[in-house]
Amino acid sequence: MGDPMLTVNGLRRRIDAPAHATALDWLRGEGLTGCKEGCAEGECGACAVLIATADGNGGTAWTAVNACLVPVAALDGQEVVTSEGLGTPDALHPVQEELATRGGSQCGYCTPGFVCSMASEFYRSDRSPAHAEHGDAEHGPNGFDLHALSGNLCRCTGYRPIRDAAYALGEPTDADPLAARRNAPAPEAVATDITAADGRFVRPATLEDTLGLLAAEPGAVLVAGSTDWGVEVNLRGRRAPLVVAIDRLPELRGIRVGDDVIEIGAAVTLTEVERELGERVPLLGELIPQFASRLIRNRATIGGNLGTGSPIGDTPPALLALGARVVLASADGEREVELADYFTGYRQTLKRPEELIRAVRIPLPLPPFTAFHKIAKRRFDDISSVAVAFALDIEDDVVTAAKIGLGGVAATPLRARATEDELLGSVWCADTVREAAIVLGREGTPMADHRASGEYRAIMLSQALLKFYSQTADSQQTETVEVAS
Repeated sequence: MGDPMLTVNGLRRRIDAPAHATALDWLRGEGLTGCKEGCAEGECGACAVLIATADGNGGTAWTAVNACLVPVAALDGQEVVTSEGLGTPDALHPVQEELATRGGSQCGYCTPGFVCSMASEFYRSDRSPAHAEHGDAEHGPNGFDLHALSGNLCRCTGYRPIRDAAYALGEPTDADPLAARRNAPAPEAVATDITAADGRFVRPATLEDTLGLLAAEPGAVLVAGSTDWGVEVNLRGRRAPLVVAIDRLPELRGIRVGDDVIEIGAAVTLTEVERELGERVPLLGELIPQFASRLIRNRATIGGNLGTGSPIGDTPPALLALGARVVLASADGEREVELADYFTGYRQTLKRPEELIRAVRIPLPLPPFTAFHKIAKRRFDDISSVAVAFALDIEDDVVTAAKIGLGGVAATPLRARATEDELLGSVWCADTVREAAIVLGREGTPMADHRASGEYRAIMLSQALLKFYSQTADSQQTETVEVAS
C-alpha cells in the first residue's frame, strides 16, 4: 500500500494530512483557494468540487460534491477538478464565461462553488433541450436542471443572472478534455490506511477485510458519503481512533431487481437510487428530490441515512411504508431484520458494533397507492418537521393493506400502527379518512422542539392523510375532503 495520492486538475499530489482532514482544508492547503468554507455542514455549496465517478455505463460522470464534508483520505486514488482546473483568466471555461458575461458573480465568494455545480450539469451526458421552447420553471431550453444548483447559495441574492448563465450554456466541444474524459472508466477504489496524530483512516480492499476489522475494532466509525460524520467533525470537533470507509465496497454498491424483492446496496448514493429506481418505485421517486440538495445526494447513501438512527431522516418513513427489511452483515454471517423493528431508541438500533448495513430490501409487488409528504420551513434543502409516507392497496374501494411511515414525531421513525388498523378493511371514503386522520394526529409523541410544536405536528399528521386521500380522489373517483392550506 503506497503513499495516498490524489489527482487534482490533472496533476497527481501526495495526500499528507491528518486522518480527519477534509478535502476542503487539504485543497486550500495546496493553494487551491477557490474552494471556500461558508457553513462547514454542506448547506451553502461554496466548497463544491467535481469528482470523477462511475456513470453506470462504463464511463465517467463529473459529480459535484461538498468538499467540506468529504475526508481527503477517502479520495485516495481518485480524480478531482476544482474551479481553478476548469479555466484561467485568459481562457475561461464556458460556465465561467457565461457567469461573467451575464453578471452572475457579485461578491464572488460563492462563485467557484456555483461554477463547479454548473459544470457538473454542463457535462451531464443525458442533458438535452427541454420540449418547451423556453423550458419550464426548473429546466432551461438547453436542458439545464436548476436543481443542480439547489445546494449553492448566493449571499448577494443574484440568482436571476446565475440562472440566465445556466440557461445560456451550450454543449461541450469535441476539444474539451473533461468532456472527452467521460468516455473512459472512472478510477477504481484504492485500499487506504492512513495513521496520523488525530487517528487512523482505513479503506479496506474487500468486504471480508472490513468485517474482520470491525470484529477486531467494534468501536470503529463507519463512513460512506460522510454527509453526517463530516458535520460532526467540522462543527462538533468529533474525532475517532478509527474511521473505516465502506462507500466503494462492491457488495454494498449494487441495485438488484428480482421477482419478489428490490435490493439496494447500503453504499448506493441517493442520486443513484433516484436515477435507477425513481420511476420503478414512485414513493422513492417522490422522496429523493426533497432530500437535502443535489450536492448532498451525490454522496449520501441509503445505508448511511438508516445507520445514524436519526428520527428525522427522510428515507426511513418511505422505507417503513414500503415494508423494507435491513440486511446486517458481520464476520459471523448475515441476518435480516424488519425496518419497523430496527430502531430501538433515540439514535439507537438493532445493529451491533461489529455489524454493518449491507443492503435494504423492498418486497414486491409494490403497493399501488403511495405518497410522501415532507413538512418543513423550506420546500427544498431543509430538515423535516414531519415526514409521512403512505402505501396502500385499495381493491373495490376497500383498503386491503396499509402501511404508514412517520418521521419527526417521536424519538425514532415509526409505523403508524393504530392508523393502519383503522384503515384496514374499511371503505376508502371521506368518512373513513376523517376518522383515521384523527387517529393519525395522535400517533407518536408527537414531540415539541425548535422546529415545531407538538400541536403543530399533530395537525400536520392529520392533514397529511386528508391530502393523500384528495390526491387519490381522481383515480378512485372518490368524494374529496377539505384540506386546510
